Amino acid sequence: MVDAVFPLGASSSLERRGLRDRVYELVLDMLLSSGIEPGARLSIDAIARDLDVSPTPVREALVQLERTGLVTRVTHKGYRVAPPLADDQLESLFDARIVLESGATALAAAHADELVPALEVALEQHVEMTARVRAAASAGEIPVALLREYFAVDWNFHHLIFEGTRNPFLLDMSEGISTRVHRMRQTVETGVTDADQAVVEHRAILDAFSEGPDAAAAAMRSHIELVRTRARSDAEH
Repeated sequence: MVDAVFPLGASSSLERRGLRDRVYELVLDMLLSSGIEPGARLSIDAIARDLDVSPTPVREALVQLERTGLVTRVTHKGYRVAPPLADDQLESLFDARIVLESGATALAAAHADELVPALEVALEQHVEMTARVRAAASAGEIPVALLREYFAVDWNFHHLIFEGTRNPFLLDMSEGISTRVHRMRQTVETGVTDADQAVVEHRAILDAFSEGPDAAAAAMRSHIELVRTRARSDAEH
């Protein structure tokens, strides 16, 4: 089995403060890139050399990433990139999203006066990014950096709703969901071809906040179910 290749470059200037978090972010960034194959071995020593840090923060980052499902640990063999999500895992992911995100949306509706303006800005950014992705697609292949920027803007809409709950436990849970959503997109290659639909569905969620928590939660549930349908279709091809 070939080792993973880390296109991160050496970094001798990583600050000691927040080093563990920074290493985690860099390894996560690598895992979510399109160049890492499932099953590739993750060498703690190799990553540490690449980042010019000791093995300790790398080991801690991989332990944390194991909890997200992005990496797996094999006894006596170390860490590897997790395999693609199986069909039953995709279904379970969407079930979890429906429960967590529809509930979060209902709670966030209590603070709609503050949340809605932030969501308006996020939606405008989503529209702009969708236009950039569409233009790149018509000109040829979409650059990886642009894809990742699009996914970040897309997820930011959901993240703001989690923040709007003012519930630190839900916000913490959202991190595990977000990393698995990125992994799902890698697995079934969805999330860009449906960019226009996603914008429409996000607008429906935003508009529903004016009707109250039940309507907002229902709009979120509808959005996730539609994404599930598109993901199933992509997985079949």
